[in-house]
Amino acid sequence: MTHDHDLPLRPTPAQTVAALAPPAGRTGGDLVVETLRGLGATTVFGLPGQHALALFDALRRSQLSYVGLRVENNAGFAADGYGRVTGEAAPLFLSTGPGALTSLPALQEAAAASAPVLAISSQVPAAGLGGGRHGHLHELRDQQASFRDVVKSVHLARTQSQIPSAIAAAWESALSAPHGPVWIEIPQDVLEAETQIPVVLAPDATPHDLPPRPELTAVAAHLLSTATRPVIVAGGGVVRSDASKKLKQLAERLNAPVVTTFGGKGAFPWHHPLSLQSWLEDRHMTDFLEEADVLLVVGSGLGELSSNYGTFAPRGRIIQIDADLGKLESNHPALGIHADARPALTALLETIEEDRPDEGAAAAVREVLGRIRARIDAQGLDAEQQLLASIREALPAASPSFWDMTILTYWAWSAFDPARPNTMHSAQGAGGLGYAFPAALGAAVADPDTPVLAVSGDGGAMYSIAELATARQHGLPVTWLIVDDGGYGILRAYMSETYEDTTGTDLARPDFAALAESFGVPGVRTTPETLAADLAAALKAPGPSVVVLPAVLKMFAPTHLSGDRSD
Repeated sequence: MTHDHDLPLRPTPAQTVAALAPPAGRTGGDLVVETLRGLGATTVFGLPGQHALALFDALRRSQLSYVGLRVENNAGFAADGYGRVTGEAAPLFLSTGPGALTSLPALQEAAAASAPVLAISSQVPAAGLGGGRHGHLHELRDQQASFRDVVKSVHLARTQSQIPSAIAAAWESALSAPHGPVWIEIPQDVLEAETQIPVVLAPDATPHDLPPRPELTAVAAHLLSTATRPVIVAGGGVVRSDASKKLKQLAERLNAPVVTTFGGKGAFPWHHPLSLQSWLEDRHMTDFLEEADVLLVVGSGLGELSSNYGTFAPRGRIIQIDADLGKLESNHPALGIHADARPALTALLETIEEDRPDEGAAAAVREVLGRIRARIDAQGLDAEQQLLASIREALPAASPSFWDMTILTYWAWSAFDPARPNTMHSAQGAGGLGYAFPAALGAAVADPDTPVLAVSGDGGAMYSIAELATARQHGLPVTWLIVDDGGYGILRAYMSETYEDTTGTDLARPDFAALAESFGVPGVRTTPETLAADLAAALKAPGPSVVVLPAVLKMFAPTHLSGDRSD
């Protein structure tokens, strides 16, 4: 039988005429922006460089909006933030050599967090490719090799005719589960040369679905239906696949408690009777998970943080659903189901038709959370908890927040209520500094009518300080909370616990409020007592703002050692 999709695609007469007489003055750069536009892109992030100028010249003739940042790594973080909040591929324009390499930490974070970033880089002229040095500025012997171990896929266009297909293939890869960053490389002369190739129409780049195997979901459904103590661990894959409602339906049908990983914050309602929240670094929680006879892990690899630094030793059966084949059954034996979270949870809901009886799950949740609360309260850390409460009070429920690697973020991973799915994002995937503010700028570009919060320490803030100019230039509604403790606070704590003294963790820093004002960005110093009011006012005001909180914070006592409960 012949199907419609087997028939050759025939151009219309108008398309034929347009193809035979393409507009004059177009270059390879135009082919790039035409392809992006045809795929549905609306915004490009990046930073120009000598070899990539044809890309930026083509932007001038396109309908794409351009947001330029001051450092390539920050441009990558901005694209990451845009991709996380929209679920769309975020184009990132980079130049050859140093410009491209500076984006590597951002692309590593995007890969770890499954953020769909479409990095498009220039390369030295095609005649200079091939392994040896040819004297070109910014030349690398094998530029793509620097990215192969970081991004999801690499795509090359060595001629103009290859550009549309390379970008379409990369787009499809970035948006197929698991989402992730991709790399496209085009030589300078290919971008600059005038082209006779027709205007690019909408390419076919439909992402691949990743459904579960039905025989595996049948076994999983049986195990969950007959379990005595089922528990669910919900990771970032649930958020990325927009499966939070499916997760809630399944948890209620099974009467199964749910703990969200730090990357899965918001995947399950924080105050739901079955919510274990996110206290994964607490031994009480680890013990509770170990006692489950069936543990359903959705969208998480049970990595270092989710397994309480590798101390989690499950005694029951694990069912693991993950779109990333590399994470599946990588840390614990499991019934591994290679699938995106949404279709997998849908399949389980269709198979498990009857509700499991309530066998005290909600009471068990209250008990374990009560034990954790008593332990935390005994440590005299009211100030840190009050800061999180003040942030939650000031931040509108619909507003996304982006958190750098700082002590307050470590608290937030466990103790902050994200209010809604896909609203709390941090750099815990790769753990690099400088993520919060530029990523928040990317989110603000996606929705300029909703205020966004970024949280950094003073050490991490210095990585991104140049982007105050970006925020001011584009009038982006991002409030940047900088907790100033005079150094790398979490590293200072680690060194104090492990070594005789600290080295390299105390830092000279500027007056952040005054520095913000020099960029034309309102800046204010606050106190723990006035934080909620100052943050609320800043978030309500149009455009960017900076709120500086001088404070030395403490972490709650580590509890990853068996028997060490500090209570």
